[in-house]
Amino acid sequence: MDFIVQQWPLFTVAIAIIILLVLIMGLKLNTFISLIIVAFLTALMLGIPLDKVVATIEAGMGGTLGHIALIFGLGAMLGKLLADGGGATRIAHTLIDKFGLKHIQWAVVVASFIIGIALFFEVGLVLLIPIVYTIAKETKLPALYLGIPMAAALSVTHGFLPPHPGPVMIAKEYDANLGEVLIYGFIIAIPVAIIAGPLFTKFAKKITPTAFTREGDISSLGKNVNFKIEETPGFFISTLTALFPVLLMLISTIVKLMVEAQGINVNGLIKAIYLIGDASTAMLISILIAVITMGLSRGRKMKDVMQSVTDAIYPIGMMILIIGAGGAFKQVLIDGGVGKHVETLFTHSDFSPILLAWLVAAVLRIALGSATVAAISTTGIVIPLLEASDVNLALVVLATGAGSVIASHVNDAGFWMFKEYFGLSIKETVLTWTLLETIISVSGLVFIMIFSLFV
Repeated sequence: MDFIVQQWPLFTVAIAIIILLVLIMGLKLNTFISLIIVAFLTALMLGIPLDKVVATIEAGMGGTLGHIALIFGLGAMLGKLLADGGGATRIAHTLIDKFGLKHIQWAVVVASFIIGIALFFEVGLVLLIPIVYTIAKETKLPALYLGIPMAAALSVTHGFLPPHPGPVMIAKEYDANLGEVLIYGFIIAIPVAIIAGPLFTKFAKKITPTAFTREGDISSLGKNVNFKIEETPGFFISTLTALFPVLLMLISTIVKLMVEAQGINVNGLIKAIYLIGDASTAMLISILIAVITMGLSRGRKMKDVMQSVTDAIYPIGMMILIIGAGGAFKQVLIDGGVGKHVETLFTHSDFSPILLAWLVAAVLRIALGSATVAAISTTGIVIPLLEASDVNLALVVLATGAGSVIASHVNDAGFWMFKEYFGLSIKETVLTWTLLETIISVSGLVFIMIFSLFV
């Protein structure tokens, strides 16, 4: 009994997760409503004063959305402009033409990686699957042979690279430098995408050969805009539009590193570069450029271009609320003392904060299904531990992201999307999609741990 009392904060987290699973999976309750209910119940179990429960939840939700909603919304708009303007189609087809049939998997990885930086995972999947099916039909290759590299690249960018909401949100909570997260994320994401994409496909064909004979169903994607390649923008301008926010953030980060290394005085010009390289500013500038490159210069009317911008927001409304609710749950864990309890447990141990962040995120991901919810809930447990550590915060961000994508299974929407689009059985989906996500997570952690030896 004494043990339960001493470890009550941890028991509370376990109970909260079980309640969340029952609400979402058992009662089929909306994820946002479920998270808010669990946040209230957890606050009560942790003994937060009754008159402060609502304030804690509001602070967590507002604090999270105040930063992430802007980037999330702008990111959705940029992706939609790129898709509706034909830029994504141009990038995919050009790379596939250049690489040729022999190296077509590598073309899919590169194309999906570039497009994945600008588009959220689900949007990228919906956009690229029809292209993958068309190419598979033309080349007489199994759709899954191209689908695995595509999904690997999209998932890696979703888990590791800003301006995706997960890495941006985690970096904000840990107070990590977003530019460092971007640079280190690129270094780690590239080999991980190769391992989980073309290399894993060879292994997957051996363990589940029947999956590569399936014909999927993409009718649920609805009407897709089919572009003739000559009607799309040029490859250079399409790629530049997709990567522009990344380029601005990289330039700002490099300047910042040079300023710190050389001890240069921060003048007005440098401050302007910092402003332009901030994720929100970079996304806003990139959208204005995309309005021109993917819209007006293509002969599209401003009304039509703005309709793309409006359409981009409808699908992400609930996701924004879910992220906010995850922030509320995180704040409850912090204010309720869970983080401090974990800090006490690990203060005198040699357990790496990087490994702890990955482990907590992985457990929550397997239990909850949502990578975003797993990531933001992890921050509430890990943040206090970081205060007593000199670990590189950017690497902790990446470790949390890596843990949050592990072992996608039946409680994750991505699992069912992949299953239905490629016509797989549940067993085949586990042996392809679930294993793919696990490889991304584990190999990501390995590269992060190696990288931590040098930074």
